[in-house]
Amino acid sequence: MNKVMKEIINTLLYLLAVLCITYVLINFVGQRTQVDGASMETTLSDGDNLIVDKITYRFEDPQRFDIIVFPFQYQENTYYIKRIIGMPGETVQIGEDGTIYIDGEALTESYGREVIKPEHIGIAIDPIQLGEDEYFVMGDNRNNSSDSRMEIVGNIHRKDIIGRAWLRIWPLSKVGILKHQ
Repeated sequence: MNKVMKEIINTLLYLLAVLCITYVLINFVGQRTQVDGASMETTLSDGDNLIVDKITYRFEDPQRFDIIVFPFQYQENTYYIKRIIGMPGETVQIGEDGTIYIDGEALTESYGREVIKPEHIGIAIDPIQLGEDEYFVMGDNRNNSSDSRMEIVGNIHRKDIIGRAWLRIWPLSKVGILKHQ
């Protein structure tokens, strides 16, 4: 009887350890999420499964062009995946021709592969001054994205960033670490 009790206690301790490790990994290190929508096409597609790195930004600041995950403030359990375009303290504006300007200089990038149409410039038609903890984000599918150009999304505060999209795990044809192009 003593041997059986010892085995039960060992098994329970093992399961408790597994649960604790899983909790720590999911809440502080990484989390799986699924892309819903086409706002990040062609980089990420509807239905792609990602691992979100939740630990890196505890030790370093987000960088321009990182793909980040943050909660949508008006709908519970809804998260957006967008690319950082503007950094804290910068001024972002989009010209009538669709050119993105950072502090008055045209942004050189190859993520948004389409010209931003005038009807999709949004509030960025006027200069947007970012605070010391704010980021301006956009989807790569520039004419089909709810992002910082819309008041309902606006600038993203550093504290609201959950993490960065790190690894695509599905579909298998696209598996790989997401890097700057």
